Amino acid sequence: MRSLLYPMAFLLLISLPLCTAEETLPEGADPLRVRAGRIAAAMDDRTLAGQVLLTGLDGNGTLGEAMRSLLRDISPGGVMLFKMNLNMEKGRIPGFLKTVSDLAATSAFEHTDMEVMIPPFMAVDHEGGIVHRFVAGVERLPPPLSYWELAQKNGRDAALRAIEKDAVRSGTEIRALGINLNLAPVAEILNSENAAFLEDRSYGSDTAFVEAAAAAFVRGMGSAGVACVVKHFPGNSGTDPHQAASVLRDDRETLDKMVLPFVELIAKEQPAGIMVSHVLVNAWDDGVNASRSRAVVSVWLRENLGFRGIVLGDDFSMGAISAAGLREEDAVIEALNAGVDMVMTWPRSLGRVHRAILRALGDGRLKRERLEEAAARIIYEKIRYGLME
Repeated sequence: MRSLLYPMAFLLLISLPLCTAEETLPEGADPLRVRAGRIAAAMDDRTLAGQVLLTGLDGNGTLGEAMRSLLRDISPGGVMLFKMNLNMEKGRIPGFLKTVSDLAATSAFEHTDMEVMIPPFMAVDHEGGIVHRFVAGVERLPPPLSYWELAQKNGRDAALRAIEKDAVRSGTEIRALGINLNLAPVAEILNSENAAFLEDRSYGSDTAFVEAAAAAFVRGMGSAGVACVVKHFPGNSGTDPHQAASVLRDDRETLDKMVLPFVELIAKEQPAGIMVSHVLVNAWDDGVNASRSRAVVSVWLRENLGFRGIVLGDDFSMGAISAAGLREEDAVIEALNAGVDMVMTWPRSLGRVHRAILRALGDGRLKRERLEEAAARIIYEKIRYGLME
C-alpha cells in the first residue's frame, strides 16, 4: 500500500501490543492480520454477526430514533450512504457522519484487559459521472469512460495520470468528510452486452487500459486514506440485476479474459475489497448467483486468483436474488457460507438479517469459524486504512 497507509499501520502496530510475553508470531505471519484475527475471535456472536453487515440508512439527511436504535443494537460493520442521506450542505456532512459512526461503533477485547473500539466503514459509491451521491459542494468526478476518450486524444499515460490525480484530490475531499470506503471503481470491460447496464461507468473496451485505469484510481484513493471496493466480479450481462436475473453464458476461457482487470488489480494492488455481483455464471456454477456460489467466491476468486481482501456481496434485496426464489436472509446465509465476507442490506431488513445469522450460528448452518474469518478480513482493512487508532 502507498506511503500514507503504511505509516498509519506502523503507528497502530507499535501503539498496541500484538502478543503477550508468552506469545510469538508464526514465522512469516502478518502481525496486522494476526491482530485482526485475535479481535474477531474475542467477539461474541451478536457482535460478530453485526460486523459482516453493510447497511444503508433511513432518513433524508436525518437520523430517526428507530435508525439510531438499529445502529446501536446491531453495530453494523459498515454504513453505505446515498444521496438522500447526504441531502445537506457540505459543511454539515462531517458532523452527521461522526454521529452515525459513533452510534454504530462497537468494542471487543484484544486481550483480557484491553478493549478496542471498532468503528464502521463509512461507504459511498463515488465512481464519477452518473454515479454521484452528493447534493452540492462535493466534486463530481468525470465519467470513467471519459478517460478512455482522453487516452485516445492525449495518450494513455496522460489519461492514467489524470485518473490518479483526480482520485487523490477527490479521495482527500471525501476522507475529510468522514468517508473511508469507496464502492468503486468498476473494473468491468465494456462490451456490447453490458453497455446498456454500465453506460459510462466502465473505463472502456480495451482490457489493458481498464486494468491500468482501475489501478490508478485505487492508488489515488488509497493515498488519500480511502479504501476501494472494486466491482462487479466477474461481470454483468445486459440485464440490470436490480430488476431481474442476469446471466453470463460464456465459457471459462472467455470468462478468464473478462476478469483480467481483476486479476491484475489483485496481483499489483490488493484492493481492500471486491464486490461480487448476483449474476449467474453457468460455466462455474449453473443456475447459482455468483454471490451465493462457493465455486465462484472461494475457488475462482480466492484460490485461483489469490484475493485476500474483503469479498462484498452486492445488495441482497435485488431482483436477481428474489428471481432465484430466495428470501434476502436465506441468500445472505448462503453467501456467507460460499465465502462472502460482508453483505449489503437495508434498515428494513437489517434486524431480520442479523437474527438470521445468529440462528444459523446457533443451529450449525453457519460455522463460527467462517464468520470469524470474514470479520477478521474486515477488521484487518480497518486497521490497514487507519480507522482503528
